[in-house]
Amino acid sequence: MSITLFTPLTLGKLELKNRIVMAPLTRCRAIGNVPNELVATYYRQRASAGLIIAEGTSPSPNGLGYARMPGLFSVTQVQGWQPVTSGVHEAGGKMFVQLMHTGRVSHPANMPDGARVLAPSAIAAPGELWTDSSGQQAHPVPTVMSEDDITQTIAEFVRGAQNAIAAGFDGVEIHGANGYLIDQFFNTASNQRNDRWGGSVANRIRFAVEIARATAAAIGAERVGMRISPYGVFNGMAPDAEMDALYVALIAELNQIGLVYLHVVDHSAMGAPEVSPSLKARLRSDFKGRYILSGGYDAARANADLDAGRGDLVAFGRNFISNPDLVQKLQSGAALTAPDFNTFYTPGAQGYTDY
Repeated sequence: MSITLFTPLTLGKLELKNRIVMAPLTRCRAIGNVPNELVATYYRQRASAGLIIAEGTSPSPNGLGYARMPGLFSVTQVQGWQPVTSGVHEAGGKMFVQLMHTGRVSHPANMPDGARVLAPSAIAAPGELWTDSSGQQAHPVPTVMSEDDITQTIAEFVRGAQNAIAAGFDGVEIHGANGYLIDQFFNTASNQRNDRWGGSVANRIRFAVEIARATAAAIGAERVGMRISPYGVFNGMAPDAEMDALYVALIAELNQIGLVYLHVVDHSAMGAPEVSPSLKARLRSDFKGRYILSGGYDAARANADLDAGRGDLVAFGRNFISNPDLVQKLQSGAALTAPDFNTFYTPGAQGYTDY
């Protein structure tokens, strides 16, 4: 029997009704960094996915890089997420949240008082980002993280994961991709440390491994996945000669911890460099948990890759923005509604819950 998007799957202790994953999508609708009724409506509309991974959500005030980005470090935020998760569960869905610390991809105007822009090294991210108070602003030079900062940040990820479970999520995805804090430790373009957190492959993966180990110990490895983006160039990342070796070493450590899934970003469909096919095949063969494919998939290609064993689940991103009924359309072959790029990150219902 062939495996398709509509073949059920066990993920840890969860029974997923299909293999369609709603990818984590930054939408900037959490006013005051707290999810609200609009956010609950948005996710409930998309609960036909086998698994929803909620948008990047900061475990720390220091990780709130984007305007209106949600958090999971306060009681108010936990309470804000509870109607979101209960709505998805009532509609028959399952839901993880992506824990995302933006690191140097930030600006003080988007952060609460007392928060700091932190990174492995004092190297500013290229380009600018939006602030509601002052418009487009250049990324500042970040503060180099001390040993105490690193220890505290690992603890914040753990507390964020515990808060996620308290908020009703089924698990968490640790965001180790796309040039945010964990990826900043992986990448020599942003990590030029000469202590135990930089230099060698073993040192550059240490931050991610320590977060994964501590988070799994706190909430159970069957509730923890990780997202990675080998060869990604987003937010100033750059491949180096040790890139393949770094991810192979990382997977070996994650296998020891027992993470439930690996979510591999391939943005080559959007113009980024292609992830080495040999590396993707190696990660697939080495990793012992479930493997989530992503990157410009349609139903035909998704079904072919699932049936060929290239992955266990397939993540869909932008098409979920404009097609809350994407699962039904993938099954029937109905035409997809195109998204409105102008409303991806604006506040309000337009381009969010009105498709």
